[in-house]
Amino acid sequence: MTPSAPVRVLLADDEPLIRAGVRAILAGDPGIEVVAEAGDGAEAVELARRHRPDVALLDIRMPRVDGLAAGAEIRRLLPAVAVVILTTFGEDEYIAKAIDGGATGFLLKSGDPRELTTGIRAAAEGAAYLSPRIARRVIDTMGRTVRTSRAAERVAVLTPREREVLALIGEGISNADIARRLNLVEGTVKTHVSAILTRLAVRNRVQAAILAYEAGIVG
Repeated sequence: MTPSAPVRVLLADDEPLIRAGVRAILAGDPGIEVVAEAGDGAEAVELARRHRPDVALLDIRMPRVDGLAAGAEIRRLLPAVAVVILTTFGEDEYIAKAIDGGATGFLLKSGDPRELTTGIRAAAEGAAYLSPRIARRVIDTMGRTVRTSRAAERVAVLTPREREVLALIGEGISNADIARRLNLVEGTVKTHVSAILTRLAVRNRVQAAILAYEAGIVG
């Protein structure tokens, strides 16, 4: 994807009405283009292989292959494709599995429509985006195995600059925007992000964002 090109999205949901609603919202953003639609997870994987979108927006519950399995398979086959999961409050138990499968975003079907475009853009830029209304629930889904005090101890190993970067990761901000916020070059931000993941022993930006919430450095 070039800077001027629209974000290419694969949309997968087994409910035609939901697909139509999401498509209509995305159509209102000239910087986003829906390149394919699927009614189940198996079809989503096949269309991802064919169209190679920037972002795969997947419902969790779909026939044949659900969104979790489809997202994990898309990430395995096409690591450059960001996976964003559409969820509801009643599906918290699936979120940890989605993270393990490489999902980088979580959006509520009942959320503010503006979150949909914001989350897709963030995912396309390499950021982790958690819908503000489910951020705390994501933490709870992870089992709270690391309590606030323990999370604060883990974050304490970071330098002040790394803590600043981690806080912005927790807000779902891309490397480019972090660079602008902190008056750094993007390459330096990437170095900081890599160091943060290593120091905190987390696998991806989503887990880093969750730890930032746990430690209390993100509201």
